[in-house]
Parts: sequence; structure tokens; C-alpha cells
Amino acid sequence: MTTATEAEAMRNILQFMKLIGQLKRVPRTGWVYRNVKQPESVSDHMYRMAMMSLTITDPTLDKNRCIKLALVHDMAECIVGDIAPADNISKAEKHRREEEAMRHLTDLLPEGLKQEIYGLWEEYETQSSSESKLVKQFDLLEMILQAHEYEELEGTPGRLQEFFDSTIGHFHHPDVLQLVSSLNEARGCHMAKTAEAKNSGNSHTSAAEVAQSHTS
Repeated sequence: MTTATEAEAMRNILQFMKLIGQLKRVPRTGWVYRNVKQPESVSDHMYRMAMMSLTITDPTLDKNRCIKLALVHDMAECIVGDIAPADNISKAEKHRREEEAMRHLTDLLPEGLKQEIYGLWEEYETQSSSESKLVKQFDLLEMILQAHEYEELEGTPGRLQEFFDSTIGHFHHPDVLQLVSSLNEARGCHMAKTAEAKNSGNSHTSAAEVAQSHTS
């Protein structure tokens, strides 16, 4: 038989699940500001970061902790939204809002889980562990990978260069550096192919114009 206390605990967990479900409907602000069609959600972003954490092979790092950090680090955005630098909100104020949101969210959970999730969020915010530092790099890597994918989908190579520029000097882990190198290589190939196709199209147009001029 379920007690009143247990029933209340289940209602709180359900409310927690509903709140974090909002992350599926919170678009990533950076893409909204750059007029990307159908921009990814915060939940999309965190999922791929968790998968990046799952693929890490560094034996000195706790893979499971990295996955948890990835899943928790933007959780507060289900309440405060995705605050971007362009919003002109100070880092201190952003942190205050997110801390308040995390306390509200975790207060809905049993004590042990409450401490774990809030502790993970705080660990990421303070960058106090090797795992949190790696996940921060995954945060930036996922962003530029998504930027590259949008450029490919739009056929606009280089349009989102500012996102790549913002990450310069922030990648340090050998595995991440290799992934960034592979990404830059793929992006370079896309730019070259797009330029080649454009030049080829211009050449065909020119030839057609010449032919037309000869028959007129």
C-alpha cells in the first residue's frame, strides 16, 4: 500500500520530469539569433554531448560521470531559458538565475538524488574536476559540429564562422583536438566543393551566354 508520503514523492518526481521535458521545446538561442530554420533544442544538444561522453576512451576519466555532467549541465534552462551572451545578462546574474532554478528542480527529488544532481551541476559550473573540464570542451565541440551541419543543410559554407572563432584556444584534450581537426577537415572539403560547384555553374552560364551572343 502506497503511503501519503510516497504518493507525494511520486507526484514531485512527475513534476520534475515535466519540467525537464520543457528542454525538448527550448531552442538553442544562438541558432535562433542567426535565423537557422528549425533550430535544435537544448535537449538535442545535451543528448549528443552525452553520446560524446560515452565514446571517450581516456582511462583516467570517469566516463559515467561525464555522461551525467552532460545530462545535467543545462538543466536549469527548462526554467530560465537559454541565456546567450547577446542577451546582455551578466555571468553573475545568469548563474544566480540558474542556481535558483536548479534548487527548485532538485527540491522535487529525494534527498540523495537531489544532492547528486545539484552537485553535478555545481561541479560543471565551477569546472572543479577533470571530467567537468572535458564536458565543457564537448559543449563547445557539439556547438561547432552543429554549426557545420547547419552550413551543410543550408548550402552556406562559412556562414556560422563566428561560432568556430569563439572556441579558439578552448580545446585541450587530445581526443577532442583530434575530433576538432577532423571536423575542420570536413568543413574545408565542404567549402571547397561548394566553391567548385559555384564556379562550374558560372562557367556554364558564361558558355551559354557566349553561344547566345553568337546566334543573335
